[in-house]
Amino acid sequence: MKLIHLVVAISCIAALVLSPDARAEEASPFRHFVSFQFKDGTPDAKKTEIVDAFMALKTKIDTITEIEWGGTENIEPLNDGFTHSFLVSFKDKSGLEVYIPHPAHVEFVKLLKLHLEKVYVFDYTAKK
Repeated sequence: MKLIHLVVAISCIAALVLSPDARAEEASPFRHFVSFQFKDGTPDAKKTEIVDAFMALKTKIDTITEIEWGGTENIEPLNDGFTHSFLVSFKDKSGLEVYIPHPAHVEFVKLLKLHLEKVYVFDYTAKK
């Protein structure tokens, strides 16, 4: 019983010693933000197929915790031709490290590349 108390005490002290920022960063998800600019002439049906294929990655890659997407609704013309953006969330950065070389992601990139003019990628640890 004393061993249990010792383990609990050590755990409590460790939690107090960690700075609030360190504790917050440990619990913060890792985000992979991607925007696409399609080549001129890419049919809407192909864009829909690409979006569907991207969204299906959640069912194929276990490290993805969430995916969302949207098309541009810019009021200001500052999107530089990018029309589709995706936010992929992982528990931590190691999730992205599994995602990038995953066969399902590699196959998706093959489909996408034929129709892609430009891509913008921004990865970050979420902070509040």
